[in-house]
Amino acid sequence: MALDFEKQFYNDKVKLIVGCDEAGRGCLLGDVFAGAVILPSDFQCDLINDSKQLSEKQREEAYKIIVENAIAYGVGRCSPEEIDKMNILNASREAMVRAINNMNHKYDMVITDAVKIKGFNVEVYPLIHGDALSLCVAAASIIAKVSRDHYCLELDKKYPEYQIAKHKGYGTKIHMEALEKYGPKKGLYRFTYAPVKKYLIQKVSLF
Repeated sequence: MALDFEKQFYNDKVKLIVGCDEAGRGCLLGDVFAGAVILPSDFQCDLINDSKQLSEKQREEAYKIIVENAIAYGVGRCSPEEIDKMNILNASREAMVRAINNMNHKYDMVITDAVKIKGFNVEVYPLIHGDALSLCVAAASIIAKVSRDHYCLELDKKYPEYQIAKHKGYGTKIHMEALEKYGPKKGLYRFTYAPVKKYLIQKVSLF
């Protein structure tokens, strides 16, 4: 499937299109991340695809290519506390807004992976399956995913008992076993998520 959806929008007035996507919505712990990317209109790279379709090695390689070739890119994030306060959908939206603002670059249009975001004076197009249809959205998904994976490796050093490097916060068997044993830590876990709430009742660690 060709990732060329945005090609139809380029014209004399629309020259810089932002792709935006998030990573980590389904995780039980840590920040939700978003990436925003502006690629040259003639940029092509066969390696860039929906981040979920790439291996970790391929994502890392694609990440480097994007960073080297993008006109601009940005990363935004929302903490577990923010996620619990505003819910994960709104936190994902806020992370996207932050990613776009963190690019610190002008743009003419925004394409997101299905998520509606407000507050911009340009057209924002929420494209269903955007990371499989749009090159800039796919690039943003890679920026978000790799950035979050690197963040999870740092969390793993700080909280080795949870083995975060292995599961990246998703509800795998090894993660649930660690959660049951050690309980959810404040500032690390998303307490409004049902699997976390279950163990929160049993055991809460504040430090």
